Parts: sequence; C-alpha cells; structure tokens
Amino acid sequence: MSDIEAVVAQMTLEEKAALCTGASAWTTTPVKRVNLPELLVSDGPHGIRRVADIHAVTNKSLPATSFPTASSLASTWDMDLLYEMGQALAEEAISLGVDLILGPGTNMKRSPLCGRNFEYFSEDPYQAGAMAASLIKGIQSKGVGTALKHFAANNQEFERFSINTEVDERTLREIYREFERPSLVAMEASRVPQRNQPGTYASEHRWYADGEFSKTNGASEGVVVSDWGAVHDRVASLEAAWTCDTRSQADTGERAIIEAVQDGLLDEAVLDESVRRIVRIALKATGKHPKGGKFGMVATTISPQSGREGWYCSKQRLAAAPEGAAAYCRQ
Repeated sequence: MSDIEAVVAQMTLEEKAALCTGASAWTTTPVKRVNLPELLVSDGPHGIRRVADIHAVTNKSLPATSFPTASSLASTWDMDLLYEMGQALAEEAISLGVDLILGPGTNMKRSPLCGRNFEYFSEDPYQAGAMAASLIKGIQSKGVGTALKHFAANNQEFERFSINTEVDERTLREIYREFERPSLVAMEASRVPQRNQPGTYASEHRWYADGEFSKTNGASEGVVVSDWGAVHDRVASLEAAWTCDTRSQADTGERAIIEAVQDGLLDEAVLDESVRRIVRIALKATGKHPKGGKFGMVATTISPQSGREGWYCSKQRLAAAPEGAAAYCRQ
C-alpha cells in the first residue's frame, strides 16, 4: 500500500469531507492524526499575493516582487526567461510559506473586453501553452505546485457569476487545447457552463472537469480546484470530479457531503478519489522543501529583465505594424 493509500484508508468520513471543502480561503484542512499537513495556496501569476490572514480574500498582501504580466511576458517569446522567472516565483513562495501558486493564466483571449486579459499569455493556443509550460516547469523544479487557470472559456468579468457561455466541442478542442501543456499539480476553473448545455455549471460537468476534454489536455493527474464562489452543489461537483472547493459553501458543503454518503446518495469511492488526489498534492508540495527564509536576489534581476524584454519586443512589433495602426497605438 502506498503512503497515499495508507493515509486515505485511515481517514474518517468527516475528515474526508473537510479535506475536500477547505479550512480557509487559502488552505486545505490538515489532518494531524494521519500526519497530513495543510496545503497553503496563493494567487500569483505575476507575484506572490500571500495575505497574512488566511481567512481573508482581499486583505493587503505581504511584500513580494511584482513581475510583468503574462501579456508582456508573451511578447518576449523567451522560454528560458519564463523558466527562470518560475524559479524566482517559487523561491518567494517558499519564503512566504506557500505550497501552491494559483497560476499561470492560459485562458484564450477571445474578446478584447475580458477584464483579465492581462493575466493571459496570448490569443494563440500553441504560444500560450508553450510559455505556460516553461513557467510551470520552473516553479515546480523548486517543489512548489501550480494551478493552470482559468481552464477554459473565462471570457468576461462582468456578471461572471451569472453568465452562460455556450461553446461547442470543436471550439473547446481547437482553441483551448494548449498543445505543450506539462503535467500539472493542479488546475483551476471558474464557473462557466460548457458544451452547449445552458444551466450546467462547469463545477457540475464531468466531461469538462475530468472527462475526455481535460484528460486529453494533460490534466488527468491533478486536482481540480474551484474558483471562489464557483461551486453551488458540493455533492454534484464531487460527482463531476471537482476535487477541492475554495470555501464556496463553507460548512454547508461539508455537511452535504457527509449526509449524501450516509444516505447512500454519494458513493464514498467517489469521495475517496478526490481525497486521494488532494493527499497526493499535499504530501508532494509540502514535503520537498522546508518553508521560510529570505528572498534571494534572483527575483530583483529577473523581474526588470523580463519587463525590458517584453517592452522591447512590443516596441519592435509596433514599429513593423502598418502606419495607421502604429499611429493609433501610440496615442
């Protein structure tokens, strides 16, 4: 029996439900009885946003290096630089006690009106995937986890909790398949109904989360993490392989899981599969490198370097653009 299976076998139903629900906005639930540590996550595609109070989502974050956005980094076309930046991000994550970084952002820029386009690399699936792969490999080389976000079709911020995005399967496969996606520790997806089924939340859609679409995109080994507020029915989301909820339903989700198993509405084996994935990540991300310490000098070099290269490449492209377009962009 593996260490992961041994841990799962010892856990009670209540402990399993708590693990899949989360202890706070930024941490999983530790189970000290079986030596399972908490997993602390942080926003951070462009710098570690580690808040001092793990129960707060928007509080002021602890000091950390600010890196250029993905839109700027994509202009460099420099895979080696992205790898080095990933290592610098990981070093700061380790210093701040962070086990998993919620990034990078590889959602496709299908509309210029999307309020988070600056977080995403490109309109091109191949470029976005290749650059994300380099950044992720750099981060994970230091033993820190990553979460690919937002997995697909996060096309707007306005009314993002109530919109219905209808996308056919061919579009999902041809546009949202990042061809060079590496093996991920985790991925993140916000609430966006998929595959032309109005009213079906992404968090309740197995084909999208753990079915053929995600598996053919390299996500079969990772944890599927909800965005804040993305889960509306915790039991339905578990059945769709939505592994971990970021406290969307807090204690009500935990109770719903327990009652569903006790009433025979949820097979405990389904719950165990999600528990197994979280245990695997928690043991892997928390055990390789001790947390704490001070920032190194790498970030203070990589951040301005990547900013300069992104600016230079953007300027070169602007100079090569048609005169009318270039004049408009200079305004």
